[in-house]
Amino acid sequence: MAAPDPFVGREILNGEFRILEKIGTGGMGSVYRANQTAMNRLVAVKILHPKLANRKDLVSRFRREAKAMSHLSHPNTVKVLLYGELEDGSLYIVMEYLEGKNLNQTVRAEGAMAFERALPILIQVCGALEEAHRAGIVHRDLKPENIFLCNQGGLRDFPKVLDFGLAKVTEREMRPGSVILTQEGMVFGTPEFMSPEQAQGRTLTPASDIYSLAVILYELLTGKLPFEARSPMEFLQLHVAARPIALGERVPGKNFPAGLAEAIAKALSKKPEERYRSAAEFAAALKPFVANVKGLSASMPITAPPVTSPAASASASHKGGAGLGLIVGVAAACLVMGVVLAVAVMRFLH
Repeated sequence: MAAPDPFVGREILNGEFRILEKIGTGGMGSVYRANQTAMNRLVAVKILHPKLANRKDLVSRFRREAKAMSHLSHPNTVKVLLYGELEDGSLYIVMEYLEGKNLNQTVRAEGAMAFERALPILIQVCGALEEAHRAGIVHRDLKPENIFLCNQGGLRDFPKVLDFGLAKVTEREMRPGSVILTQEGMVFGTPEFMSPEQAQGRTLTPASDIYSLAVILYELLTGKLPFEARSPMEFLQLHVAARPIALGERVPGKNFPAGLAEAIAKALSKKPEERYRSAAEFAAALKPFVANVKGLSASMPITAPPVTSPAASASASHKGGAGLGLIVGVAAACLVMGVVLAVAVMRFLH
């Protein structure tokens, strides 16, 4: 008989949260449903396995997940409410509590999705990734288990991106002394959904997430992966060297809108520079295929809210367009007004 979980029934953080039950477990830790007493609301609490507390690399990874997620505010990213260390040294993350199923559970239970359902889900996920990428964060472990479908505000199939535990965070986000887990030559992630460059242990960019997201979309639409493999290692080899099975050939007799296979194939290009330049661009490529679906054409976001990091500001300053023209116009008007005022003052003084 299994020993009772030491955290179930326990109050943490001076009684602010009471842990009710374990709802999931993984290699890094366990997730619990808990009640935040003062707010009278349910939350999810992720606690690093106590036996791993002495592993500096894993502790760093756990802290990295919390730090990465705490910077993100997109509605399709799970919200981190609090993180830190308990009295006994256990590390924790308090997140919003979600009810529903992840994409893996959904496909296993219901089979492949119609494109009218799958594409709006992926478009919203692109919005969450766009914000993360602008903030200098690459997820690195996108897979169906890390995209959770819930009902929110009356919206069905509202996706939430989870688990930034493998996230690559820019150096400005790292605390001094943190263990770098994303060194070139090291491979992390899930083989079935890895980009070719990740399978080779190369430096990753947002293009890697776009590749993984395209593999997820492929599986949603067909119920199958774009390669036939019998082992994780074979998946890695195929991602690097083999051409994906064409979308239209994966499920005999199943038809897709003209151009959709080409859009997904572009995101599955072996070379990162040949994929979409951003998650927002991938979303824009998918949006026309659902433009005629009732209620979606005007509401599907393809960009994320602006971020305020220096890197994002620098990126925005190079985009030009109408916004830049307006700024230049206002600056010019202010300059003219300043000159006129200066002339008037000089005449008055003389």
